[in-house]
Order: sequence, then C-alpha cells, then structure tokens
Amino acid sequence: MASGERATLTAAPRTEFGSRESRRLRREGLVPGVVYSDGEEATPFQVEDREIRVILTEGHALFDLVIEGSDPVPVVIKEQQHHPVKGNVQHLDLQRVRLDEAIESEVAIELEGVEDAPGVKGGGVLEHVVREVTVEALPTDIPDSLTMDVSDLEINDTATMSRLVVPAGVELVVEDPDEVTVVTVSPPRVEEEPVAAEVEEEVELVGEGEEEEGAEGEAEGEAPAAEEESPEGE
Repeated sequence: MASGERATLTAAPRTEFGSRESRRLRREGLVPGVVYSDGEEATPFQVEDREIRVILTEGHALFDLVIEGSDPVPVVIKEQQHHPVKGNVQHLDLQRVRLDEAIESEVAIELEGVEDAPGVKGGGVLEHVVREVTVEALPTDIPDSLTMDVSDLEINDTATMSRLVVPAGVELVVEDPDEVTVVTVSPPRVEEEPVAAEVEEEVELVGEGEEEEGAEGEAEGEAPAAEEESPEGE
C-alpha cells in the first residue's frame, strides 16, 4: 500500500507538559499524545479531537502521522486512554513502524450473517464474547478488521476463532484458535413472574382475610349490645 493511500493524522508539536496543561488542551478540543520510535526519543504532539475520531471511526490499523510540516511517518496505535464517562480519547500513544518488519496489532472482529442465523431467528440470544484478536503481519498487511460468518449458527452453537477469515500474510497470535470462543447462541430467556407481584397478591389476600374476620367480629359484638338495650326498654 502506498503512503498516499493511507489515512493521515495531522498534529502539532507539544512543548508544555503536566496535568494542568493536558486539561487545558482538552478544554480546547485537543488531545495530547506521544509517538514512540525504536532507538529514538519519543516525540510529544497534540491533535484535534475530531481528527482522532475520524481515524478511530474508520478503523485504520496503519496510518501516517504528520507533525506540522514534517515528513509523514507510518504509525499504529500503541495505547489510547478514554474518559471513563464520556468515552472520548484523553491521551494517545502511537508507535512508529518500519514497513518491512512484521509487527503485532489488535484487530477488531466483525460478525456477518447475524440476522440470518437460525438460532437468532428462533429467539436465541447471540453473544459476541471476543471482539478483538492480536495478529502479526507487515504493517501494510494488517487488516482494519477480520470477519466471521455466523449465518449458520443454531441455538446452543458456539463459534471459535478458527472461523475467522484471515488474509494471506496475516497470522493470528493465539495458541489454539479452536479453543477461543468468539460467539455463542443461548436459548431464549424465559421471563419469570416478578416476585413483587406475588408478594402484593399475598398481601391483598391477607388483607381480605383480616377484613372478613373483622366483619365477623363486629357482627358477634353487636348481639350483646342489642341484649343490653332490652332492660332499658323495659
């Protein structure tokens, strides 16, 4: 893949550091970051949040980094820190790579044929257990994602990593793909009657019983009162 065909992340050099400076950058819609290069000193940078969102949304495993007019360098994402609530990127670590040396990288797993799976049509619950896999390949061969066809899964079926469609030149970094479950289809969940409803019904029945006993007690208590009136009438 030629450099011109890769996505480009344009950044600016960063000269001030510290938590206070990082908070200021984030308030201005900027994200602090660092690019690492083997044998060279790490280079800090700052980049607009929306630029990062484009790269992440499009799922680029390999892209070029340009720091204010410098030559583009091929990089991969080494680590990204997210806000615990908002989810936006707080800090970005990139790794410069050589295009002629194989590297390991995390790649997303995408499912195909979910709605066509007989188990799903029958009311089964499909769970995507593993969403990423580590692969090893030349940087230019790392796919943006790997696909798995689950259109034939029945209820109680599972799909392992061995189902993944892996292109030539790419290897899965996993000991035994047949032992790693990626997808399961469970039987339909049976909804049970809420316990609260049962308790409420019992309370109502008990309340009715108390009312009946009270009514009987009142009826029994009226008789002596009637008897006491007769002497007065006499």
